[in-house]
Amino acid sequence: MLCLKPYTYQGINLKNRLVMPPMCMYQAENGFVNDFHLVHYGSRAVGGVGMIIVEATAVSPEGRITDEDLGIWDDQFIPGLKHLTDEIHRYGAKAVIQLAHAGRKSMSFASPHIAPSSIPFSDQYAVPVEMSEEEILGLREAFASGARRAFEAGFDGVEIHGAHGYLIHEFLSPLSNQRSDNYGGNPENRARMMREVITDVRKALDPSVWLQIRISASDYDPQGLKPSDLIDALFPVKDLLDFIHVSSGGNAMRKIDLKPGYQVPFASDIKHALHVPAITVGLITEEEMIESILVNEEADLVALGRELLRNPYYVNELYARLGMLDDLPESYLRAYK
Repeated sequence: MLCLKPYTYQGINLKNRLVMPPMCMYQAENGFVNDFHLVHYGSRAVGGVGMIIVEATAVSPEGRITDEDLGIWDDQFIPGLKHLTDEIHRYGAKAVIQLAHAGRKSMSFASPHIAPSSIPFSDQYAVPVEMSEEEILGLREAFASGARRAFEAGFDGVEIHGAHGYLIHEFLSPLSNQRSDNYGGNPENRARMMREVITDVRKALDPSVWLQIRISASDYDPQGLKPSDLIDALFPVKDLLDFIHVSSGGNAMRKIDLKPGYQVPFASDIKHALHVPAITVGLITEEEMIESILVNEEADLVALGRELLRNPYYVNELYARLGMLDDLPESYLRAYK
């Protein structure tokens, strides 16, 4: 199976093409890694996944989605994160961390809640404060500092969270960005924050650390973002990116026709338009679909979220079914012989 073959790209070496995507666990205390995270991510590394993307990790206290999110806004978080990367690496997986700021979708008690414009996500959320250009510069620096800490903590890659209605997505979308300055109005200005963060993070990272971004390819709204908008927004900075992780939605309460593989066409369009490797995700559970995606070059890597929550050893079971017992942890071989 192609999904179990090693993947190599520009110095990046993965033992297979299966990814654990970032999924918020809401288990941190004051932003710190604890035993839950070591068990949660460590078990998926033992389970054979090639790349593990650690959940949304806030670059500032008010940028947390909830107060139970991981943090990376201070050097004090580095030792715990280093313990986590050591645990992931112990079993042969590569470790990526998703740097995030929730913007207007923050439910943290830290304040102020900030956004490109003073428009709440819904009546269940606080009205955010419109960011000044000085605050935008401060957030750019926060992302860059988070990237530096990620390198010091031993992560192989950094993912910028530009999806699901959080801060960078809010800047990109006309549904949430009604500014009239250099960061709003036309598509070029709305993309400025994302491009600056990508550029700043790449400069802050050691060359050995790869950079990827997660995007929402569609707002599912006639007035919102569509895949061609993301292609245009990313084109000037595409050479700074090693992967584009393609999701959708999250910036407005809209109906989405959910079905297995519903986001794969978005990933395929973006991959082939920008010539940057793509990670696809979204209700993918069957190995036949995984293989079809890879064989047909619709994406380069496939992320399995809910499936890996249900079964941390999904990948090991694929290895065993195909007789690839040398790829299993030695301690687990007796289960398959």
